[in-house]
Amino acid sequence: MLEKMLNTKFAQWLDERTHVVQYVRFHLLDYPTPKNLNYWYAFGSIALVVLIIQVLSGVFLAMDYKPAAVPTGNGFSMAFDSIERIMREVNDGWLIRYMHAVGASAFFFVIYLHMARGMYYGSYKKPREFLWIMGVMILVIMQATVFFGYLLPWGQMSYWGATVITNIFGAIPGIGDWLLQLVRGGYGVGDPTLNRFFALHFLFPFILIAFVFWHVMALHVVHSNNPEGIEPSKKGIIPFHPYYTVKDLFGIGVFLIVYSWFVFFDPTGHGLIIETNNFNPADPLKTPPDITPVWYLTPWYEILRSVPNKLLGIVGMAFAYVCLFLMPWLDRSPVRSARYRPVYRTMLLVFFASIGVLGYCGHHEVTPELLLIGRIASLVYFAFFALLPFVHKFEKNRPLPEDI
Repeated sequence: MLEKMLNTKFAQWLDERTHVVQYVRFHLLDYPTPKNLNYWYAFGSIALVVLIIQVLSGVFLAMDYKPAAVPTGNGFSMAFDSIERIMREVNDGWLIRYMHAVGASAFFFVIYLHMARGMYYGSYKKPREFLWIMGVMILVIMQATVFFGYLLPWGQMSYWGATVITNIFGAIPGIGDWLLQLVRGGYGVGDPTLNRFFALHFLFPFILIAFVFWHVMALHVVHSNNPEGIEPSKKGIIPFHPYYTVKDLFGIGVFLIVYSWFVFFDPTGHGLIIETNNFNPADPLKTPPDITPVWYLTPWYEILRSVPNKLLGIVGMAFAYVCLFLMPWLDRSPVRSARYRPVYRTMLLVFFASIGVLGYCGHHEVTPELLLIGRIASLVYFAFFALLPFVHKFEKNRPLPEDI
């Protein structure tokens, strides 16, 4: 069907003036791809689908959302009241909001799996270092985007979550107080903060799209890695279409089924996607007993709060991101895939487990036991990167295949 569309007279007329058909053929239909890619490689395409859902649903929500913390006649803020209006009065507003809320969690779930696959198969190694850096940048921009969007409902958890997180800026020596007031637009979280965050939440997705485009273009220069982690011969290369378009469409279909189930039957995710307390309007005079971020930010938050000193906690959290950026140069093994690296594979599984433990601890109220567990998990996280440059010296790799 796609081939027929590209052979129409209109397509030929357009191609003579824009080369769009040549572009589609080069970057999609005839794009050379290793023949042994599994379904773990479908998460990149799934992430693109979720990004489209998030941008479109966000635009529709912005049409009825009012970024103002001033109270209305019913005593609620305009922001909180506009969310209620979207849910109750706007045609299909509840559906669009739940698509956006569930989509945020789905986006991070897919991206984390996408990155885990890249780490397992060594997709960060030469010549794909820049591709990996762009991927980590995409993660950071995503986290900034959801942080700005988290305040917009102006619910109880939104308000206090933003208060706690923005307090981090105040711990920076010298410029902390100035930076804190700049972010908030005043001495506390209020109407100027909401306006700033709404503008940034609307802006950052377009920055994200630019980085995603750059990420895809970098991929099409160095081409896809494969589960074996070796460069394939000509016999191991097949065109992307129709083999992987069908495979990706199947993966996207399965994802949309699971995504739709959450949208229609469990949009709050039992408090993981939308906290129960966030259905209550923001009250600056009543602090919630347990203030924690959404699940996809909890590992980084736990690293932050595991350190007793606030400034050192910020340094630790920032260093956690720096380690991800440096991974292509920390891992000095000539072998890419963890399939042939038993020690690295074990370390990687322990690393993934430490992130899960950090996420669990960060989602719960601080207790002495969870604080100790969180600190141990933080040490395991950093120990993985500290040991990475030395693994190749004592690791006995399995023999690599000659071809895929």
